[in-house]
Amino acid sequence: MKQRLLIAEPSEVIVDGLKSILEAQIRFKVLEPEMDASRLAERLLATHPDVVLVNPTMVDNLSKLRENCSGAMVALVYQYIERDELKNYDSIVDIRDSRAVIIETLTQASPGEQAANQGNYELTKRETAVLVQLAQGKTNKEIADALNVSVHTVISHRKNITHKTGIKSVAGLTVYAMLNNLINS
Repeated sequence: MKQRLLIAEPSEVIVDGLKSILEAQIRFKVLEPEMDASRLAERLLATHPDVVLVNPTMVDNLSKLRENCSGAMVALVYQYIERDELKNYDSIVDIRDSRAVIIETLTQASPGEQAANQGNYELTKRETAVLVQLAQGKTNKEIADALNVSVHTVISHRKNITHKTGIKSVAGLTVYAMLNNLINS
Protein backbone atom coordinates (compact mmCIF):
# COMPACT_ATOMS: atom_id res chain seq x y z
CA MET A 1 0.00 0.00 0.00
CA LYS A 2 1.32 3.44 -0.91
CA GLN A 3 2.30 5.79 1.88
CA ARG A 4 0.43 9.09 1.70
CA LEU A 5 2.98 11.90 1.86
CA LEU A 6 2.29 15.59 2.38
CA ILE A 7 4.97 18.18 1.65
CA ALA A 8 4.61 21.35 3.72
CA GLU A 9 7.04 23.90 2.30
CA PRO A 10 6.61 27.55 1.22
CA SER A 11 9.12 27.39 -1.65
CA GLU A 12 7.59 26.31 -4.95
CA VAL A 13 11.01 25.40 -6.38
CA ILE A 14 11.77 23.04 -3.48
CA VAL A 15 8.28 21.52 -3.59
CA ASP A 16 8.58 20.84 -7.34
CA GLY A 17 12.01 19.24 -6.88
CA LEU A 18 10.80 16.99 -4.07
CA LYS A 19 7.66 16.03 -5.99
CA SER A 20 9.73 15.01 -9.02
CA ILE A 21 11.86 12.74 -6.82
CA LEU A 22 9.00 11.24 -4.82
CA GLU A 23 6.31 10.83 -7.46
CA ALA A 24 8.63 8.48 -9.35
CA GLN A 25 8.56 6.14 -6.32
CA ILE A 26 5.83 3.52 -6.23
CA ARG A 27 5.83 3.50 -2.43
CA PHE A 28 4.57 7.08 -2.08
CA LYS A 29 1.38 8.85 -3.07
CA VAL A 30 2.36 12.52 -2.96
CA LEU A 31 -0.59 14.64 -1.88
CA GLU A 32 -1.14 18.21 -3.06
CA PRO A 33 1.53 20.21 -1.18
CA GLU A 34 0.72 22.80 1.47
CA MET A 35 2.62 26.05 1.06
CA ASP A 36 0.73 28.12 3.64
CA ALA A 37 1.58 27.61 7.33
CA SER A 38 -1.81 28.92 8.46
CA ARG A 39 -3.62 26.07 6.66
CA LEU A 40 -1.29 23.22 7.65
CA ALA A 41 -3.25 21.94 10.68
CA GLU A 42 -6.47 21.96 8.66
CA ARG A 43 -4.80 20.03 5.80
CA LEU A 44 -3.49 17.40 8.19
CA LEU A 45 -6.99 16.79 9.50
CA ALA A 46 -8.43 16.61 6.00
CA THR A 47 -5.81 14.39 4.34
CA HIS A 48 -4.52 12.08 7.12
CA PRO A 49 -1.03 11.64 5.62
CA ASP A 50 1.25 8.79 6.71
CA VAL A 51 4.31 11.05 6.43
CA VAL A 52 4.56 14.84 6.58
CA LEU A 53 7.73 16.37 5.16
CA VAL A 54 7.62 19.81 6.73
CA ASN A 55 9.85 22.85 6.83
CA PRO A 56 10.28 23.50 10.59
CA THR A 57 10.04 27.26 10.02
CA MET A 58 6.37 26.71 9.10
CA VAL A 59 5.62 25.15 12.48
CA ASP A 60 4.89 27.20 15.59
CA ASN A 61 3.72 24.31 17.75
CA LEU A 62 4.70 20.79 16.67
CA SER A 63 2.84 19.06 19.48
CA LYS A 64 -0.37 20.84 18.41
CA LEU A 65 0.19 19.64 14.83
CA ARG A 66 0.73 16.08 16.05
CA GLU A 67 -2.75 16.19 17.58
CA ASN A 68 -4.09 16.57 14.04
CA CYS A 69 -1.92 13.89 12.47
CA SER A 70 -0.92 10.37 13.45
CA GLY A 71 1.69 10.15 10.68
CA ALA A 72 5.42 10.66 10.99
CA MET A 73 6.70 14.24 11.07
CA VAL A 74 9.92 14.64 9.11
CA ALA A 75 11.80 17.95 9.22
CA LEU A 76 12.92 19.38 5.86
CA VAL A 77 16.05 21.37 6.62
CA TYR A 78 18.04 23.74 4.42
CA GLN A 79 18.96 26.43 6.91
CA TYR A 80 20.07 26.50 10.53
CA ILE A 81 17.46 25.13 12.94
CA GLU A 82 18.06 24.75 16.68
CA ARG A 83 18.92 21.17 17.65
CA ASP A 84 16.32 21.23 20.45
CA GLU A 85 13.64 21.98 17.89
CA LEU A 86 14.74 19.18 15.55
CA LYS A 87 14.80 16.48 18.23
CA ASN A 88 10.99 16.52 18.32
CA TYR A 89 10.73 15.31 14.72
CA ASP A 90 10.65 11.63 13.79
CA SER A 91 13.41 12.12 11.25
CA ILE A 92 15.31 14.80 9.33
CA VAL A 93 15.83 15.30 5.61
CA ASP A 94 18.52 17.75 4.59
CA ILE A 95 17.84 19.41 1.24
CA ARG A 96 21.42 18.55 0.26
CA ASP A 97 20.84 14.80 0.76
CA SER A 98 20.94 12.58 -2.32
CA ARG A 99 17.75 11.20 -3.86
CA ALA A 100 18.48 7.79 -2.39
CA VAL A 101 18.98 9.17 1.13
CA ILE A 102 15.80 11.25 0.96
CA ILE A 103 13.77 8.27 -0.20
CA GLU A 104 15.30 5.96 2.40
CA THR A 105 14.73 8.47 5.22
CA LEU A 106 11.07 8.95 4.28
CA THR A 107 10.54 5.22 3.83
CA GLN A 108 12.01 4.47 7.24
CA ALA A 109 9.94 7.23 8.86
CA SER A 110 6.63 5.93 7.53
CA PRO A 111 4.53 4.14 10.17
CA GLY A 112 3.94 1.13 7.89
CA GLU A 113 7.67 0.61 7.43
CA GLN A 114 8.32 0.94 11.15
CA ALA A 115 5.68 -1.71 11.89
CA ALA A 116 7.12 -4.01 9.22
CA ASN A 117 10.64 -3.62 10.60
CA GLN A 118 9.47 -4.31 14.14
CA GLY A 119 7.61 -7.42 12.99
CA ASN A 120 10.69 -8.79 11.19
CA TYR A 121 13.10 -8.26 14.08
CA GLU A 122 12.42 -11.43 16.02
CA LEU A 123 14.67 -14.37 15.18
CA THR A 124 13.08 -17.68 14.18
CA LYS A 125 13.79 -20.80 16.23
CA ARG A 126 16.20 -22.05 13.57
CA GLU A 127 18.00 -18.68 13.40
CA THR A 128 18.31 -18.75 17.18
CA ALA A 129 19.77 -22.26 17.03
CA VAL A 130 22.31 -21.12 14.42
CA LEU A 131 23.16 -18.07 16.55
CA VAL A 132 23.77 -20.21 19.63
CA GLN A 133 26.06 -22.55 17.69
CA LEU A 134 27.86 -19.57 16.17
CA ALA A 135 28.35 -18.00 19.60
CA GLN A 136 29.87 -21.28 20.77
CA GLY A 137 32.59 -20.81 18.15
CA LYS A 138 31.45 -23.39 15.63
CA THR A 139 32.13 -23.09 11.91
CA ASN A 140 29.39 -23.05 9.26
CA LYS A 141 30.13 -26.71 8.45
CA GLU A 142 29.97 -27.74 12.13
CA ILE A 143 26.68 -25.89 12.55
CA ALA A 144 25.28 -27.52 9.40
CA ASP A 145 26.23 -30.97 10.67
CA ALA A 146 24.80 -30.33 14.15
CA LEU A 147 21.47 -29.05 12.80
CA ASN A 148 21.27 -31.48 9.84
CA VAL A 149 21.07 -28.73 7.23
CA SER A 150 23.31 -27.65 4.37
CA VAL A 151 26.12 -25.12 4.74
CA HIS A 152 24.17 -22.88 2.33
CA THR A 153 21.20 -22.93 4.71
CA VAL A 154 23.45 -21.94 7.61
CA ILE A 155 24.87 -19.05 5.57
CA SER A 156 21.33 -17.95 4.70
CA HIS A 157 20.33 -18.02 8.38
CA ARG A 158 23.44 -16.02 9.27
CA LYS A 159 22.51 -13.36 6.71
CA ASN A 160 19.01 -13.15 8.19
CA ILE A 161 20.42 -12.88 11.71
CA THR A 162 22.77 -10.08 10.65
CA HIS A 163 19.93 -8.25 8.88
CA LYS A 164 17.54 -8.53 11.84
CA THR A 165 20.04 -7.63 14.55
CA GLY A 166 22.20 -5.20 12.59
CA ILE A 167 25.29 -6.95 14.01
CA LYS A 168 27.93 -8.11 11.54
CA SER A 169 30.75 -9.59 13.64
CA VAL A 170 30.80 -12.99 15.34
CA ALA A 171 31.97 -11.31 18.55
CA GLY A 172 29.02 -8.89 18.41
CA LEU A 173 26.59 -11.75 17.78
CA THR A 174 28.09 -13.65 20.72
CA VAL A 175 27.50 -10.67 23.00
CA TYR A 176 23.96 -10.35 21.62
CA ALA A 177 23.32 -14.03 22.38
CA MET A 178 24.67 -13.63 25.91
CA LEU A 179 22.65 -10.48 26.61
CA ASN A 180 19.50 -12.23 25.41
CA ASN A 181 20.20 -15.27 27.61
CA LEU A 182 20.56 -17.60 24.65
CA ILE A 183 23.83 -19.04 26.01
CA ASN A 184 25.50 -19.18 29.40
CA SER A 185 28.08 -16.43 30.01
